[in-house]
Parts: sequence; C-alpha cells; structure tokens
Amino acid sequence: MTETERVSASATIANRVVRMPAFVHSRLVACYLSIGSEVDTSAIILRAWRMKKRIFVPNTRGGGQLTFHEIRPDSEFASGPFGIPQPTGGAVLAASRFDLVIVPVVAFDSDHHRIGMGGGYYDRTFSFLRHRKLFLKPKLVGVAFECQKIEKIAPNPWDIGLFRIFTEAA
Repeated sequence: MTETERVSASATIANRVVRMPAFVHSRLVACYLSIGSEVDTSAIILRAWRMKKRIFVPNTRGGGQLTFHEIRPDSEFASGPFGIPQPTGGAVLAASRFDLVIVPVVAFDSDHHRIGMGGGYYDRTFSFLRHRKLFLKPKLVGVAFECQKIEKIAPNPWDIGLFRIFTEAA
C-alpha cells in the first residue's frame, strides 16, 4: 500500500470501529499504539477520549505478558521493545477488566484467527478467554488492511480468537 492508501484505509477502519456498538457502550478500552505500516489507531484513541472513555495501552513485561497503562493527552512515553512507545506512568488495569481491546494484526482469516508479531503477548495475556463458553468481555477486536487477509490460518491451541476484525472493506 502507498502511504496515501494506508492513511485513507486507516481512517475508514477507525470510523468503523468507533461506530461499533461494543465501542460505543464501552468505558474501559485497551488499544495498541501503531508503528510503521500498521493500521493507525490514533483516530480511535482520540475519539475514545472525546467520548470520555479511559484508554490503556500495552507495556511488555517479563514472562511474555502485557500490562495495560492508562494514557491521556499529556502522557509521556519511552521507547520499548521493538521500538514501540510505552507510557512511563499511568494507572494499570488488569486485562480482564476491559470492555474492548483493539489488537494489532499481521494476517487474518475469515474465521477471526489472527497472526500477530510472533511474541504471543496477547495470547498469553488473554489466555483466560480460552475457558469461556461465550465472548463476554473483554471483546478482542482486530484492525487490519484487507490486503492482510489470507485464506486460512491453522490456529494453535493457545491462540485466542478475535470477536471481530475490521478492515477498510468490511
């Protein structure tokens, strides 16, 4: 994708996410901070703040887990692993408390399976969802470009499926 296409597609994806009932009715939202060629999540975060939602972003920690720290417009960040900005402060919230979690996607299929960056951070952090019969909360929502869709992903037993995946096409 060209940069212009990526910016346009990211805006379309953000508009779809913020109109989703699960987003509208959420109060506690976790969202990754995008880098490189990922879907730009800044519009999702800005809209959430305007809607008086609390936004938390992931920090990596030992054991391959994520902690989620609250961010505000004046939050300070440091460069974390993989060059991902991480907040230097902010309230920490347990993963099970979120209403909605926006997760990055490298590849996905029509069965809501995803491939991430390969570290397994989200799968380990949200492993408690594997034992639920129904998706209650948090709802894990992927954002990706349509060109990242592949025919089939064979999930591993530890993979956590997504509630929904938003692209610029759907």
